[in-house]
Amino acid sequence: MNHNKFGGTHMQRTLGSAALAVTMAVTLVACGKSESKSGQALVKVGKEEVTALQLNEELQRVNVPAAQQPQARKQVLESLVDRQIVLNQAMEEKVDRDPKVVQAIERAKALIIAQAYMQKKTGTPAKPTRDEIQQYFDKNPALFAQRKTMELRQLNLATSDLSDDLKKEIDSAKSIDEVAAFMDRNNIKFARQQISRSTADLAPALAEKIVNLPKGQLFIVREGDRSTLMTVAEIKDTPVTLQTSEAQIGQFLTNTRVKDAATAELARLRAATKIEYQNKADEPGTTPAAPAAGAATPAPAAAATDKEADAHARGVAGLK
Repeated sequence: MNHNKFGGTHMQRTLGSAALAVTMAVTLVACGKSESKSGQALVKVGKEEVTALQLNEELQRVNVPAAQQPQARKQVLESLVDRQIVLNQAMEEKVDRDPKVVQAIERAKALIIAQAYMQKKTGTPAKPTRDEIQQYFDKNPALFAQRKTMELRQLNLATSDLSDDLKKEIDSAKSIDEVAAFMDRNNIKFARQQISRSTADLAPALAEKIVNLPKGQLFIVREGDRSTLMTVAEIKDTPVTLQTSEAQIGQFLTNTRVKDAATAELARLRAATKIEYQNKADEPGTTPAAPAAGAATPAPAAAATDKEADAHARGVAGLK
């Protein structure tokens, strides 16, 4: 995607997202009392005002190029008017006093302040050098120079339907179509799907296993209460160059430095803070108590956990 291009459709989509964010931000205003707003008044909405300062702040968030500013200005201003209309009505109906709203505001306030502190402490990380970008590129060939794209056919079904008979059929079947026919005969619900995934899209361990499978080999991926029977239809080389990936790698390395700095600061603060758990079972490292008899046990989310754990290892796995 060329980020230097900013056509009308792109701007409308960007401004539409901004307007939605603005509307969602209604709950973040001060509760109960009307506060004076700084800045020149642009629009009066009931007894309240929308100011130039508010408009400028929103335009900065949208980050619209100068050439698009006139059109963007009108759209964002109207979104601020809409927000104020909704806010006026919400205040009239005392929505701000709802306990759930108060709790949501306090949570948002805490998150904003904590984030601001972390940004202040971590500052602006050093820009990755060309050598660092080159090293990351060279150390992750599966993401770049040796990237492969796999065409996968799959059957999606409930994990509870993976009976012993179905597993035997999968073990003996010569194709995924044979398994689908068996499931049809036995009234097992499933959905067919054909997808394309590259070695940059998947966790490294899973990508390596799939790439090394014989063509047509069946395998199962379990994700909690859903499972997927898959087979590789085709594997092709789809390498990307350093020049193509340089900007995204640089951004990834920058984000990693910010994350590492935040992690280090949090560790420092934890070490300097007296933390007392009122319930020993809540302390880190303790084994959760077994659920009471008859209590529902949450389904494991192995795939999601694996994906999160591998996020750092995969690096810029979203590069195309």
